[in-house]
Amino acid sequence: MSNCTALPATHAAPARALAPRAAFLLLASITVSFLAGSLAPTPLYPVYQAEWGFSALTTTEIFSVYALALLASLLVAGRLSDHVGRRPVLIVATLVQAVVMLMFATADGVSALMLARIVQGIATGAALGAVGAGMLDLDKARGPVANAVAPPLGTGAGGLLAGLLVHYLPAPTLLVYFVLALVFVMQAVGVVFMAETVTRRAGAVASLVPQFSVPVAARAPMLIAVPVLVAAWSLAGLYGSLIPGLTRSVFGFDPSLASGIAAFAFAGSGAAAVLALGSRTPRTAMAYGALALVVGTAAAMGALGAQSATGFFLATALAGSGFGAGFQGAVRTVLPTAKAHERAGVLSVVFVVSYLAMGIPAIAAGFFVSHGGALLPTAQYFGAVVAALASFALMGTLLGKKARATQ
Repeated sequence: MSNCTALPATHAAPARALAPRAAFLLLASITVSFLAGSLAPTPLYPVYQAEWGFSALTTTEIFSVYALALLASLLVAGRLSDHVGRRPVLIVATLVQAVVMLMFATADGVSALMLARIVQGIATGAALGAVGAGMLDLDKARGPVANAVAPPLGTGAGGLLAGLLVHYLPAPTLLVYFVLALVFVMQAVGVVFMAETVTRRAGAVASLVPQFSVPVAARAPMLIAVPVLVAAWSLAGLYGSLIPGLTRSVFGFDPSLASGIAAFAFAGSGAAAVLALGSRTPRTAMAYGALALVVGTAAAMGALGAQSATGFFLATALAGSGFGAGFQGAVRTVLPTAKAHERAGVLSVVFVVSYLAMGIPAIAAGFFVSHGGALLPTAQYFGAVVAALASFALMGTLLGKKARATQ
């Protein structure tokens, strides 16, 4: 007997409910804004570092504490929207994000900054599974593509927006946060007028027990996707934690603007790759993604060693296209195997793997830099590890395609 019960009409469809297309675009915009908000502080780290005098290790800790809080939230609340509905989770998460932006704007030290990052990670972790599953609920064909293109688009937009605002406009530690806070409030209002996309199911409290598993049908696809996810998001961790310092020490650039441009080149090319490869098979996308990660990462590290800014930004764009293509292929490999009430949980596992890959290497790199390791050699070693991971992912993807072809 099914334990699903339909939502009351007043909850399932508000009097003036958004059209499905508008609701889909709203959900995609939430992913973009959440990821933009996550990267908005990155160009400001040099400003905070100058004001508060903290070390490179502290910078990576501030970056990584967000990823760890997000992981905890994914494990605890990632499946909640499969039971209580997408709307309640997203309304709360977007309003909390608006509050987080005010926490950033009023931060007066490292402790306040870390607290804001922790709360931001919790809100983002709760929302990612819900918003991604909601897009699949509304459009099974475009949902996987939107789930893959929105994160890099949001990351790139957040980095570039923050970099431009910090470099060209006054009040650098205030303006970007006020803009994003307004966006989150408007999105919360939009979700209020969105029709619910799933029926309520019993077991909401039980779903809060941390669980790291996927349905049987998704296990083999997940094993195929994991190497690409680890390689892609490890490189994202490098760019999020060390690139601001590298662009200053190697090229002498304003780190706020340069890191924002680097983030946009990396994530913007990733979003473009998602759109360009949308009609290709998931494994083709993953194969291209792994290859571009290998070549782009090696080229970027070489350009840093040669002090070639042009080469670095071009290599960053190539590596970013690998990130986008690899992530898209992984998402499209795994998500279609999940049923409607499993989607948020499966997508949460994808993001758990991704953010573990992003956070742990970044903490390790910060540790080495703070204990005497030079910034550039540390980044190059980090890049070599990412390239090796991507090579492993490429071999696994190609061997998997060959094995499938012979069956």
